[in-house]
Amino acid sequence: MTMNPSSSVISRSLALYLRIALGITFLSAVADRFGLWGPPGSAGVAWGEFDSFLAYTASLVPGLPPGGVPLLGWLVTVGEIGLGIALLLGLKVRLAAGGSGLMLLGFALGMMFGDGLKAPFDASVFSASAGALLLYVHPDSYLSLDGALASGKG
Repeated sequence: MTMNPSSSVISRSLALYLRIALGITFLSAVADRFGLWGPPGSAGVAWGEFDSFLAYTASLVPGLPPGGVPLLGWLVTVGEIGLGIALLLGLKVRLAAGGSGLMLLGFALGMMFGDGLKAPFDASVFSASAGALLLYVHPDSYLSLDGALASGKG
């Protein structure tokens, strides 16, 4: 008997690992921009406060009028919080994975234009985007609210 790879324990565990890794990555980035990992200039801290994050955001979208930068910064932040939580909980996995993949692709392209071709590769943003889009194509409900809700309907 041949086992369907998408239903194997390894496949399901890897999808869970990807969900958790993406979710924590989004929430960690948000924590950084609010100084939860330390103040600006601390080791391992990218921004350390929201104004530094907004300055970086402006560098990634140079054509955006200055008044649009705070709006974009907040939209991205709220999006990352929502996607991070949804991925960690396994809620609407396919939607969260697709949104994550597209958001990360947008970050990667912005980094390419703002920081140079090498930057998004060094930060593994294209890899994260590809992983999220793979999760979109192969969502799994292993240890998720989606699975719990689906099993409660039957």
